[in-house]
Amino acid sequence: MSDHPVTYQLEKKEKHTGARLGKITTPHGTFETPMFMPVGTLATVKTIAPEELEEMGAGIILSNTYHLWLRPGADIVEEAGGLHEFMNWDKGILTDSGGFQVFSLSDLRDIKEEGVHFRSHLDGSKLFLSPEKAINVQNQLGPDIMMSFDECPPFDESYDYVKKSVERTSRWAERGLNAHKKPNSQGLFGIVQGAGFEDLRKQSAKDLTSMDFAGYSIGGLSVGEPKSEMYRVLDFTTPLLPENKPRYLMGVGTPDALIEGVMRGVDMFDCVLPTRIARNGTTMTSKGRLVVKNAAYARDYRPLDEKCECYTCRNYTRAYLRHLIKSNETLGLRLASYHNLYFLLNLMKNVRQAIREDNLLEFKNQFFEEYGYNEPNAKNF
Repeated sequence: MSDHPVTYQLEKKEKHTGARLGKITTPHGTFETPMFMPVGTLATVKTIAPEELEEMGAGIILSNTYHLWLRPGADIVEEAGGLHEFMNWDKGILTDSGGFQVFSLSDLRDIKEEGVHFRSHLDGSKLFLSPEKAINVQNQLGPDIMMSFDECPPFDESYDYVKKSVERTSRWAERGLNAHKKPNSQGLFGIVQGAGFEDLRKQSAKDLTSMDFAGYSIGGLSVGEPKSEMYRVLDFTTPLLPENKPRYLMGVGTPDALIEGVMRGVDMFDCVLPTRIARNGTTMTSKGRLVVKNAAYARDYRPLDEKCECYTCRNYTRAYLRHLIKSNETLGLRLASYHNLYFLLNLMKNVRQAIREDNLLEFKNQFFEEYGYNEPNAKNF
């Protein structure tokens, strides 16, 4: 087994659940897990400065290979010194492979063994992305963690289709691993697929763990299936992944799913949710979602969340945020985005503390009750 530039150290397992407390070390620093990763699709977390991300406790952020390949181009980012220099961020960066965007943004695509032919969502031009090309682009972008090129089939696809897709994804993973030109400075993760089929998830995990990846991701979830299905798949998939390497659940960011994912042994999460809903005037608070642009808050001079210590809540009122967002003022989007990101990063900080104290179930129950969650899909550990 090779020495990877991205390593995981398990510090503690929670007594009552599958939750893990650990540390992931990258070429740009170490961060504690479980960790939520803010998404900076185009080398920026929308409206948030890197200094603010550091201030709120983000140890790693995510950027998007597909979008950066199209704009401004991987060669420009490479000339700038890589993503860290380009965006002035000196902590961890993870890039996805671009596969999800190819399959979700392009109506016209042709999947072949060599890769995927598709059209750009920007101008309709013909493009081709292969496992080798996806790795080459990420080598140019220079993140700490890169993702294998995979196919993310719809959760409700037929068994026969998903079986062929899983087999192809395993072949693509091996090709990507062989194409990786910077194994000493960039860690490459494999992605376990298989939709809702237990035997296919097991086959995918077996294929990928036989290869020497720096970490492993669980893909193909949070794509429209009920949360009960996602939790069911996590129950049998996460234990298939090595204990001595990071485990990453892709595209998950609601507070309930973060906690439930942690309880099933996941270390890393990402989602565009906190900034996306902020742009619509929706915020997360300890008492549930609050749509601050609603008329009910026009004369509400309290902070978004009286339990929150973020910059937004320490300095501004619901009435002011409503005014800004209704007036299409960018500051309103910034303040709401800052609060939502802080809320999730602080939630994960509290989750880590609960794991240390072996009371994650108690923490979850109290959080769910205050947040207003009914939990028909939750698991009794």
